[in-house]
Amino acid sequence: MAAQDLVDVDPHSPGDGSLPVFRWKQAGRTNLATRRQLREMGLRPGGQEPAARIECRGGKRFAWLYRIDLAKPKLPMTLAKEAALDRAMAKRQTCGTCRRRYFHCIPLRTVGSCLECFDGTPADPTSYIAPPAPDHRLAA
Repeated sequence: MAAQDLVDVDPHSPGDGSLPVFRWKQAGRTNLATRRQLREMGLRPGGQEPAARIECRGGKRFAWLYRIDLAKPKLPMTLAKEAALDRAMAKRQTCGTCRRRYFHCIPLRTVGSCLECFDGTPADPTSYIAPPAPDHRLAA
């Protein structure tokens, strides 16, 4: 193997070495932001490719950085999106046994129900919405 065939490889490179890699808190005051930072500014990446990468914990965890000047405004929440989100959260917040909907997510994978149904721990009445009465009908 000739010396010109050897290539220096950076183990922290995203693959092809085309993107700059910043360590934690070393990105400085650049025109770059993570998705979460863009969301806090009311923006979204808008289809652009990542411009850089920021790493922490020795490169084990990373986040993509996007250019702020190319970011687009966040899309507004529509009634359909809000209804779909409410249905998804209702499944995570409703106990399958007593049908109460809590204001927090229930540990369905580990416990399978609310703590009151699981082991008798009393639930604070202000932490849930009581299920509708069995004879309750909307717009009947």
